[in-house]
Amino acid sequence: MFLAFAGKSRQNGGRSVMRVIAIVNQKGGCGKTTVSVNLASAVAQLGHKTLLVDMDPQSHCAVGLAVPEEQIEQSIYDVLISESRHEPLRLSEILWQISERLDLAPASIDLSAYEQQMIGVPERENCLKKIIDEQAKEYDYVIIDCPPAVSILTFNALRAASDVIVPVETGYFSLHGLSRQLETLNILCERCNQEINVKILASMYDIRTKMAREILSELRQNFGDKMFRTVVNFNTKIKEAASFGQPISEYDPASKGHADFRAFAEELVGLESKTQSRNLVNTLAGQLETISTSANELLKTAKPAIKAAQKVAKQQPETSESEIAHFLNTPKEELLEIKEAIERVNAEPVAVEKTDEQLKVEIDEKLSDYYGVSQTDGAVAFVTLYPRASNVQVAGDFNNWQPEKNLLEKVGESGVWQTKIKLPAGKYRYRLVVDGQWQQDPYNGNIEPNPFGGFNSVLEVK
Repeated sequence: MFLAFAGKSRQNGGRSVMRVIAIVNQKGGCGKTTVSVNLASAVAQLGHKTLLVDMDPQSHCAVGLAVPEEQIEQSIYDVLISESRHEPLRLSEILWQISERLDLAPASIDLSAYEQQMIGVPERENCLKKIIDEQAKEYDYVIIDCPPAVSILTFNALRAASDVIVPVETGYFSLHGLSRQLETLNILCERCNQEINVKILASMYDIRTKMAREILSELRQNFGDKMFRTVVNFNTKIKEAASFGQPISEYDPASKGHADFRAFAEELVGLESKTQSRNLVNTLAGQLETISTSANELLKTAKPAIKAAQKVAKQQPETSESEIAHFLNTPKEELLEIKEAIERVNAEPVAVEKTDEQLKVEIDEKLSDYYGVSQTDGAVAFVTLYPRASNVQVAGDFNNWQPEKNLLEKVGESGVWQTKIKLPAGKYRYRLVVDGQWQQDPYNGNIEPNPFGGFNSVLEVK
């Protein structure tokens, strides 16, 4: 399954081979769509014909590229199911041209129904692969933005992909999310019965925090060449670009964010893909035990250091670099590098007023940390995001799979839905019902197969 490539594209007997890359992470709010949009744009800028495929029902790629939602008459969903309905629809009929070398296959909320609509259809996990294979002569690169859940949609993306990129925030809890992600990838790769080149991208890296610096060091130490050398730094311009529906390459070509994604694209295009066994993911997952242990130690040691530094900064604004280095236990040379990075960040102009769209993006990012299920006040809270849904319910073995018994309430106009259910201790299976369409919880990575060919979300009440 692995083909060597170099320069503009991989070669096989003198013929260029399209490279298909899936951006995968089960955790919502990790910057997966940001990576997909900006990587696709950067690769296109390097001169490669690129297709961005949105497989997330929330359709954030279209939002991030200013494609009007109300004008999307047909999406990738319509192409995926067209053959099963004996009404074949060509991919070219639903594409949006974003730039000279970049096209978008947009998603829609209808994708949420794909799993139910395709029950019993042979080869339903290969629909996307078949569609993309037909475009082999049209594109050099295909970037697939996967949904934040393990589903038949993600399985379709992996069947089509030659490479998987897992974007990981340099935060403590992201390490554990990475462990679960790699374990799941291992299972899916085995089901796909194919070899997939998996690499990790450190994203949203904030050099100003000791925690981020040490976790990045641990990731590099444990994963080595399984990680991209390029790191995507935290940058306010990238968020601003998304709120205006532009990739960072168009919004601010002079920004550090654009430099990061261009370097990432150059590394990706110039990378020599090596033949690896399916044990790659197993090896990655096995190394997570060491990283998780290190993360626990980092969490214990970093908090006192950060608090001490904050105390020094608050009480002694003119504290010398040597004194701050003492509190942070950081070499002075490294501290000077951090200081320069902070000065560069602070030098970027900050908008005095923010648009309603910018505020909405910020609120959504904060809320994304709370999506899924959690136990609070003696009850289980179900929180999810469906901006265009009219009705959201939850059905599980705790209510005899009758969704009408537990309706989620919409929180304002943010698209967030939530409810609380008191449940005794035990293990429960459930699914969300969005406008009548049954689906797994996109923000709960704990799943198990059900008898209907799909997946149930699982929660354990303690």
